[in-house]
Amino acid sequence: MNGFYKISEWIMRFSVVNVIWLLFNLPIVVLVINMFKTNEWLAFSSFFIFIIVLAPFLFFPATAAMFACARDWIMKRDGKSLWKEFWLHYKNNYKQSVISGGLLTVIWTIWVVDMYFFHDVNTVMMLIFLIMGLFLFVYTVNFFSVVVHYNMALKLLIINTFLITVGSPIIFFVVLISSVLIFYANLYAPLFIMVFFSGTLYAFVNFSSFYRVYTKLNNKST
Repeated sequence: MNGFYKISEWIMRFSVVNVIWLLFNLPIVVLVINMFKTNEWLAFSSFFIFIIVLAPFLFFPATAAMFACARDWIMKRDGKSLWKEFWLHYKNNYKQSVISGGLLTVIWTIWVVDMYFFHDVNTVMMLIFLIMGLFLFVYTVNFFSVVVHYNMALKLLIINTFLITVGSPIIFFVVLISSVLIFYANLYAPLFIMVFFSGTLYAFVNFSSFYRVYTKLNNKST
């Protein structure tokens, strides 16, 4: 019975926080669905622009709060109310998440535009942009782990995230592999998997790998 209770508790944690995260991102979710449903270039571009504008204010603070909840679970610091836990992290990290999210959104926008205009130039150019995109993706995921775990200025967060992304192949490949697995799960698994588990599972797996590396480095330094 104790094992059943633990399993039920973890399912509740993952599902509730995932639904809260989706609700905070609801305008972006609606825009993404409509963007991929339309066949008109003007409508597609308009949806894309709205997503860019909203991402720093909605996606980044909500995702940082989700990663912070995963951090609490891994470090056994979670509270009693999942909603209060999420909302507290959302408020505490909001300003820094918006600023860093704005910066990352600009970088991602530049990459998407360059990818669109130059991917047909030649195979080498395509490969370069693909590698840049993979690095930027892993960097963004690692940034969420760093921003919820360290209390430091934005400049130091950017530098530390870069060092972790470049210096830890384990984290790099965990991020990529978990991304592929969860992406395929969302494509072929029942819809409730995406609604209740995809985001929180992703945050939990990636922060867990980050925290393991962080703990080993700390133990070595001491």
